[in-house]
Parts: sequence; structure tokens; C-alpha cells
Amino acid sequence: MGYPRKLTRRFRAFDNFAISFTIINIISGIFSSFGFGMAAGGPRVLVFGWIAVSVMVLFVGASMAEIASAYPTSGALYFSAGKLAKRHRGAWSWYTGWLNFVGQVGGTAATGYAAATFIQAFLAMQWPSYQVTEQRTVLITAVILLVQALANTYTVHLVAVMNRISVWWLLVGMVVIVVVLAVEPSHHQSASFVTHFVNDTGFTNALYGGMLGLLVTSWTFTGFDGSFHMSEETVRATVNAPRGIMRAIGYSAVTGLILMLALVYAIRDYDKEAGAAAPPVQILVDALGTGTAKVLLLIVIGAMLFCGLANMTSNTRQIFAFSRDGAMPGSRWWHSVSPRTRTPVKAVWLAAACSLVLVIPGWWSHTAFTAVVSVNVVGLFLAYAVPIFLRLRLDDFQPGPWHLGRWGKVVGRVAVTWIVISSVLFMLPHASPITATSFNYAPIALAVVLLIATVWWFASARRRFQGPVSYGRPDEVAAMDLI
Repeated sequence: MGYPRKLTRRFRAFDNFAISFTIINIISGIFSSFGFGMAAGGPRVLVFGWIAVSVMVLFVGASMAEIASAYPTSGALYFSAGKLAKRHRGAWSWYTGWLNFVGQVGGTAATGYAAATFIQAFLAMQWPSYQVTEQRTVLITAVILLVQALANTYTVHLVAVMNRISVWWLLVGMVVIVVVLAVEPSHHQSASFVTHFVNDTGFTNALYGGMLGLLVTSWTFTGFDGSFHMSEETVRATVNAPRGIMRAIGYSAVTGLILMLALVYAIRDYDKEAGAAAPPVQILVDALGTGTAKVLLLIVIGAMLFCGLANMTSNTRQIFAFSRDGAMPGSRWWHSVSPRTRTPVKAVWLAAACSLVLVIPGWWSHTAFTAVVSVNVVGLFLAYAVPIFLRLRLDDFQPGPWHLGRWGKVVGRVAVTWIVISSVLFMLPHASPITATSFNYAPIALAVVLLIATVWWFASARRRFQGPVSYGRPDEVAAMDLI
């Protein structure tokens, strides 16, 4: 790919799969967004929407996997965008990289904040006198980011081990939650309950309310570009990175559906639980009692913490690669690699610091924080769409060992279409009446990001950034390898 090798290849096929599976994180995604789905479509959209969106995400993943096989680098999306563009390669690469960066930072921040929220829910259950406040949520999030940064500072081997543990934590945890919800409660909903439809969004149009419910699954299925970003640390990356993407999405789709069904059928008092501060926690308490609910809540919190760790790892590799090509302020700092740990330590702490900056508005307003991190999903999926769209425009695309053959363009068109639809959904109003607290600030946050990137591009970046940099011929690059 034109770069000297600085990062160690210690990720095996399972490790590469593990990072995307952990970032998707069905337990974290479902538990953090289940309450929104109860109001926007109810069981019908939660279950059948999960199936439909999972299929669409498989199309996106397949198109990304094909590109990952052809361009297995840490730069991933922005690198491939620069290579696939016919013209204006620097601009395509620039915008893709910044969308990916903001989306990843938002994902790390949002996951840490969600974990902090559930930790506070657990503390309030354990000690009823404990007062849940927005300030404490921010402080707990800061501690979480600090610990995750420390873990990422050390060897790639440690991160790989943690991701392996996280896979089994997710799978065993999912089985435990499902089995307990299936066996313990004295009452379950009838089989037909999955067709129950609810529209408590405030909008009179039921179709619109149901479409908003699809965001539950879309929010869960983000971050599978993690396998792509870890390519330079993965053995046989041209095969194992695309397989990691596809396996992470496929296994998450199946296990997530099982977990979704278990939660839906455990619902007792729909209105009470949907109106609770944390609906899935209330479902566990009503169905199982406080003691058992607290144990399961610890599984959920653990899953969220693992998710944040993997998110930060992926975020760090994107910063490392983007800086390597001189696309970030202080690039020479952020793409340096520690000679002791063989990890981009400075990039780790930049990722942690940027995530903390996004969390700070939550000290004063949860709405302000939501406005900032809402761009996570839109930014990531738009970054996914750019290289896929550019690949569709090429008639001479050179695939890697893992490819879709003659179906490549068909799958790509479906993927881009779905990304456009889901991105529009994420930017539309999510509740009515529309007030300062219910307004969806995602389009404003995205517009600010794009405006800054555009001003920066025309002011200076276009003269110095021409897309991915080549350090020389293969033999020259090989001589530069530090490993």
C-alpha cells in the first residue's frame, strides 16, 4: 500500500472479527436504545425492523469487505476513497477521513456515556439514597475513558486479549440474559405480541413513527469498520479483515434477534416500562426482581465497557493513519509509534481527549450532549458510503482475494441506497411536539462538521493534502520497515 510497516501484526482472524463484533455489541446497542424503539413502532418494529435492517447492513458490510480486501490499511475508508476516486482524490479522501474521525470519536463518547448512565442506574438500585445527576454521569464517563486509554496504551497483544474476552462476555452474557428471561418470569407475552404496534413519538403518521424505530438497529450496527482499521495489525489481512466484517455483522444479527425477542416477551406493563428512565432496566426489575436484575445489569455494563474499549482502538488507528498522511493538525505527533509498546500512544490519548470534549456538554444539558454525539451514526455511515459509491463509478476496480464478483455493483447500489435512507432518518425529528429538548440536532452537528472541513480544505488543506501518501516503491518501503 506504499507505507513502511510500523505496527505489529499480532491480530489473528478471530481477533479481527472480535473488534468489530465488540464494537457492534448487541447488548450495549439494544439495551441503550430499546426504550426509543418501544415508543417508535413497539415490538413489531423492534423485531421485524431488526431483521430488515440487519439484511441491509449485510449489504453495506459486504461492499466494505470487498474494498477492505483490496486496500487493507489502517486508513481504511479515507485511504480507499482516495484510491478509488477518478478525480479530486484529495477532496474525497479529506471529507471521508473527517466524517470517519468525527463519527468514531462520537461513538467512543456515546458508548462511554451510555455505560456511565447504566452504572448510575445500578448504583441507584444498590443504594436507594444515591442521587443520579448529569454531572456524575460526565465524571464517570471521564474515568471510563481514562481506563480505556490506559488499556490501549499498552501492547496490541493486550488489546487483542481483551477483545477475545469481550466476545465470550457478549455471547455468554447474551445466553444468560435470554435464558433467565425465558425461565424465571411467571408470565410472558403471547406469541402474537411481536405484531403489537405502538406510536408514542407524538407524530400522527404511523408509518413515520415506525420508520424512526428502525434507528434502534441502525444505532447498534455501527463500527464494523474496526476490522478494516486493524488491517495493518492483522495476519493475512486481505482475507481476514473482510471475513471479520462479515462474521461480526452476521453473528450480531442472529444473536441480537434472540436477545431482542427475549426482552420483548418479558415486557409486563408496557406503558409503565416504556415511560421509565431506563426501560430495559425496568423490564428486568418487573420480570425478575431487583436482585436478579442487578446481576444482569452488571453483564450489560461490562458489555458497554468492552464496546468502548474496542471503539477507542479503532478510533486510534484511524487517527494514526490520517495523521500519517498529514491530514490532521500536529500530524507528526499523532502518527508516532512507541518503540516499547509498538502502539500509537499519542493517538490513543488524542482519541480519549476528543471523546471527553464531546461528553463535557452533558454536564449542563443531556440534550446538548445528544446533539453532539448524534453525528456518530450519520458520520460513520456517510464515511462508509463514500468509498462504496466511488467503487461503483469504476469499471476497472481491482479486487483483492475476497470479492463479490459480478454481484459487486448490485450489492454496492443497495448499500448506498440504504445508507442514504438511514442517514435521512437519523436527521429527521424524532419526537413531537418539537421543542428545544426534543429537537434532533444531528443535522446541525453534521453541518458544523462539514462546514469546518470545507473552510479548512479551501483555506489551506487542498494545497498540501493530495490524499494517501506513497513512501516509495515496494523495495524502498520494505527497507524503511521498523519491524
